Amino acid sequence: MQQNLQQLYGNIDIYLFDQLLKGRFDNCHKVLDAGCGGGRNLVYFLRNGFDVYGIDPNPNAVEAVTRLAYGLGSNLPLSNFIVAAAEDLPFDDGSFDLVISSAVLHFAADEKHFDAMLQSMWRVLKPGGYLFARLASDIGIETLVQSRGNGRYLLPDGSERFLVNQQMLLDYTEKLNGQLFEPIKTTNVQNLRCMTTWCLQKM
Repeated sequence: MQQNLQQLYGNIDIYLFDQLLKGRFDNCHKVLDAGCGGGRNLVYFLRNGFDVYGIDPNPNAVEAVTRLAYGLGSNLPLSNFIVAAAEDLPFDDGSFDLVISSAVLHFAADEKHFDAMLQSMWRVLKPGGYLFARLASDIGIETLVQSRGNGRYLLPDGSERFLVNQQMLLDYTEKLNGQLFEPIKTTNVQNLRCMTTWCLQKM
């Protein structure tokens, strides 16, 4: 059973898996993983005939996700997987039904960089499309993080990240004219770090 699940879904983000189980993305045909890494969140989509794209600023990651796609029997063109930055996506407006951003936005250098990445992902999303984002936040550990300026914080686990809070996510939801299709959810890892799931639909 464990092997079958691994083959079907790979090392998928559990909250993305939750959305798949709910059938949320059943009608999403064209999918972009913006910051795809080695493709851990793309196995299901590659196995099930989605038109999958992936970008990452790291050439080694793009090489790895390309190998993954072809190892799973994909006949997608090589041009679907390219070296690019999330803030400068090389796609037309309204290209995708689903944009995945898992553990990407918290690498923003500052507020301007965060906004540029988010706006770029939102731009390539079709009306009615979905943005699935997982990112670090201070929700629940507000008194335990230390500001480094420019929206970046030192976390109790020793890492430094750009952190959001719930009000910031709600403000962006309104600013983007989006709608939450799932309540904002945060996982607190023993007060060392917090990861928040932010799920938006483009209206």
